[in-house]
Amino acid sequence: MPTAPDQDTAFTYTSIGTIHSPFSDVTDMPIQPVGARGVRGSVDIRSDLVGGLADLGGFSHIILLYALHRSTGYSLTITPFLDPVPRGIFATRSAKRPNAIGLSVVRLVGVEGNVITIEDVDILDGTPLLDIKPYVPAFDAHADARH
Repeated sequence: MPTAPDQDTAFTYTSIGTIHSPFSDVTDMPIQPVGARGVRGSVDIRSDLVGGLADLGGFSHIILLYALHRSTGYSLTITPFLDPVPRGIFATRSAKRPNAIGLSVVRLVGVEGNVITIEDVDILDGTPLLDIKPYVPAFDAHADARH
């Protein structure tokens, strides 16, 4: 029977590319993709991984997982933006997390060579990309979801 990883297990990830956006500072950046409607950006994928972009162009949206590389420290409780009540960090989307990993669903505009053009970008320029996943409404949209 497989065992769970030790609590102190470390993982190492290598960036698969770089996200580019018009936002060089957190203070100028939208909080979520919904606040960044129409904001265009791009993703440069490492040349040795371009083959993995095959068939991605057929999707309207993609999920980007990335390193929140300018986030430092964390707290287990935080008062979220537009919410006066302190919440547990895992009930928020704060960047100040034990593992500073970000997730955004963005509109896919096109794929050309190693460059993916995207819209609705709420990510800092120069952010290291960890992974790309297609957004599949049948799997990712939940009509019964609640806040």
